[in-house]
Amino acid sequence: MSFVVLLLLIAAAVVISGIRVINQYERGVVLTLGRYSGLRQPGLRVIIPVVQQMTRVDVRSTPIDVPKQEVITKDNVTVGVDAVVYFRVIDAAKAVLETTNYIYATSQFAQAALRDVAGNADLDELLGKRETISQQIKEIVDAQTDQWGIDVENVKIQNIELPQDMKRAMAKQAEAERERRAVIIAAEGEKAAALAVAEAAKMLSSVPGGISIRTLQTLEKVSVEPSQKTLVILPSDLGGAIKNVLG
Repeated sequence: MSFVVLLLLIAAAVVISGIRVINQYERGVVLTLGRYSGLRQPGLRVIIPVVQQMTRVDVRSTPIDVPKQEVITKDNVTVGVDAVVYFRVIDAAKAVLETTNYIYATSQFAQAALRDVAGNADLDELLGKRETISQQIKEIVDAQTDQWGIDVENVKIQNIELPQDMKRAMAKQAEAERERRAVIIAAEGEKAAALAVAEAAKMLSSVPGGISIRTLQTLEKVSVEPSQKTLVILPSDLGGAIKNVLG
């Protein structure tokens, strides 16, 4: 009787040791005696201890940081560039069977692709066309990781670190550009003011005595302060203009 109980206890221990719980965001890759024998879906699953081995694979979208890479651009400028890669496992079996560590392998290939693409671009392209550069890196990495059952969803270049002398040169260039724009805006303002004055003078000259009346209005504004001394040269036709207005 005790022997039967012992056998039952051993069988129960074996069954319990073979119970696995697979989360909703995981898939279980099962190897039987070293050979791939199937994929386990989420839920309560049982494998044969010792004979079978199961590896859980996370199938959620996973971000990995690509460390800063020292890159020499096409126009011979040394910059530091880092990025982030978003990928998802779409074939858990391939992710386990085709590479020893699919996360590390994806990160390493992304680093190589980042150096290659950034090294074939000018500095202006690297700074002004980040989305294009990121898309090129994504296509290269995605083509390679497809054989590992991985889909690269997105690649984003995060930081581009420039040398200090390059930063100073760009700051001077930006300052010169701002000054150029300020001069243009001031010139456009002066041009608009000159056009307005010319139009007003044309309108005043078209009215008999118009300029003279404008002169009188100016004198009235100037003479507000009694302590001021103002020398005024009156036009010769001012008297006639006043007579025309009063008459």
